[in-house]
Amino acid sequence: MPKIKLYNNIAQIGLDQFTPDYEVNENMEDEDAILVRSTNLHDITYNANLKAIARAGAGVNNIDIDTCTKKGIAVFNTPGANSNAVKELVFAGMLLASRDIYHGIEWIQTQKENENITKDIEKQKKKYAGHELTGKSLGVIGCGAIGIQVANLSLRFGMKVYGYDPYMSVDAAWNLSRYVNHVTNIDDLYRQCDFITIHVPLNDGTKNFINKDSFDKMKDGVKLLNFARGGLVDEDALLVALDDNKVESYVTDFPSLKVIQNDKVIAIPHLGASTEESEENCALKAAQELMNYLTYGNISNSVNLPNAKMDMNSPFRITCIHENKPKMISQITDIFKDANIENLMNKSKKDIAYTIIDLDSEVDISPIEKINGMIRVSTYKK
Repeated sequence: MPKIKLYNNIAQIGLDQFTPDYEVNENMEDEDAILVRSTNLHDITYNANLKAIARAGAGVNNIDIDTCTKKGIAVFNTPGANSNAVKELVFAGMLLASRDIYHGIEWIQTQKENENITKDIEKQKKKYAGHELTGKSLGVIGCGAIGIQVANLSLRFGMKVYGYDPYMSVDAAWNLSRYVNHVTNIDDLYRQCDFITIHVPLNDGTKNFINKDSFDKMKDGVKLLNFARGGLVDEDALLVALDDNKVESYVTDFPSLKVIQNDKVIAIPHLGASTEESEENCALKAAQELMNYLTYGNISNSVNLPNAKMDMNSPFRITCIHENKPKMISQITDIFKDANIENLMNKSKKDIAYTIIDLDSEVDISPIEKINGMIRVSTYKK
C-alpha cells in the first residue's frame, strides 16, 4: 500500500482522489511520496523509500530539486492549475495602479468621523484621478500558463499587448492570441509599454531579471507588476526608479520590508493563488500526478524528470531513472534473458533520462540497479 505524507492543509477534493489502496495522512514514516503546498522541505531528511514529491502549486522553491534528482525522487508541480486565480489578481493590480483606487480607499478609512464626508469627497477625489486601460500598452514577460491568460484578456480591455518569451512552447504559442505582438528583443518591450508584468520562474538565470539596466530602457512613468516571484526584481534599483519617477507604481504579490516603505508600492500579501478554486485545482492535479506515477510509472509535469507516459498492457513494468549517457538502454535490456520486452520508451531531460519497459513476466531487477549511472529502478504489476 503506497503511503502519502501530507504537509499543509490539502484541499479535500485532492485527497478524495486517492483510492483505498493508498494510506494518506500527516503522521507518516517511510513514506513513498509527499504532497505539499508551501512547507519548506529543504531541511528534511529524505528516506530511502521516497519516490516522489508533488507540489500543489507552480513554484518549487521550497523543494531541494538537486538532492531529489540525485536520489531518484520525481518532483511534480501543477502548472496552470492556479493560472486563472493569478490572472484575475494581476488585473486587479493593473486597475489599482491605473486608477489609484488604493490610495483613495486609504483616505476614506481616515474619514470615519467626518460629518462632511459627502462634500469633502468631491474635493478629494481629484487627487486620485487615474487613467483607463483602454489604449494603453502592456508588456508580458513570460508567456506560460499565466502570461498567456493575462495577454489574451488584456486585448479585451482594448490594450495593445506585447509578449516576450524566448522559450515559449508550441502548445503555448497555439493558446496565445494572434493579436499579441511577439517581441524577440526585450528592449523593444521596455521602450514601448505603459504597463509591464513579469511571469517567469525564479532561478539563477532570472534573479534580478528586472534591474537598473531594465529600468533605464523603460518609458518614464511605467507601471510594473510582479505576481511571479519576489527575487525577479532588483529592489535597490526599483527604489531608485520609483524615486526618479521612472516607475510610477510597483504592484507586487511578494512584499518585502524594503519595498513596503515606499508609498508608490502597492503590496499584496501573496494572494495570487489564494482562492478556493485554485487550491482545489492544484490539490486535484497533484494527487493525480502522484497516483499515475506510483501506480504506472507515468510522468507528467515533473520539474526534474522528462514527461513519459505509456499505456500499461503488459503484466510487469520496470522504470529506470538514470544518467543520460550512451549504451544505458542496451545495458538494461541485455539483462533480460527470461522475459520478452513488449514495449519500451526512453525520454531525457538534460543529464537525466527515464526509461519505461513493459515485460511479459516478472524479472530480478538487482542486476539493473548495479549498472553504472543507474539512480533508481522501480517495478509495477498490472
